[in-house]
Amino acid sequence: MSTEARPTAYVVDDDEAIRTLWRWLMESQGIAVQTFASAGEFIAAYRQGPGCLVLDLRLPGMSGLELQEYLKQRGIEIPVVFMSAHGDVPAAVSALKGGAVDFIQKPFSYREVLSVIAKAFERDCELRRKRALQAMLAGRLAALTEREREVMARVVEGKPNKLIAAELDISVKTVEVHRAKVMEKMGAASVAELVQLMLQRTDAP
Repeated sequence: MSTEARPTAYVVDDDEAIRTLWRWLMESQGIAVQTFASAGEFIAAYRQGPGCLVLDLRLPGMSGLELQEYLKQRGIEIPVVFMSAHGDVPAAVSALKGGAVDFIQKPFSYREVLSVIAKAFERDCELRRKRALQAMLAGRLAALTEREREVMARVVEGKPNKLIAAELDISVKTVEVHRAKVMEKMGAASVAELVQLMLQRTDAP
């Protein structure tokens, strides 16, 4: 695995002792880790690499919840794990409602940390897989002509070529040609596969 593709735990905490502990915990397990003393430091350094964000709720300047909201507003998807020494239940609820993966209470256990980070890395991998799929589908759809889109919409609905031809006022032979082009451009070996692809679109009406 390349260095760029290696998932990293990005830890933001103003307590240097906590940052040192996280570095030790992660590095002892061969997990890449980067630590930051503030939300601003993280924002300046983050390049949207794979991994997860471990956030202290109470940070100087921009709080953990504010950073979570900042990233969300900019469409930056990274799994967030919150930690707090204050037992702030309302804040924990807000964090989880905002999409946080988990919430860790300080002092945290070694096993808990490893379990939560593993879960967050899995979430990030799934998010990236879905984004790659959406980008691939968008690219294939963009390659279709308007007529091919019209034919595809009806093929996906299960309509036979004869009915598609009647609805579009074209010949059955022309429908067959467009249909073949659709299957080729969409990379689908069957109608069932084409339907499955279209069901995975997040921009579908």
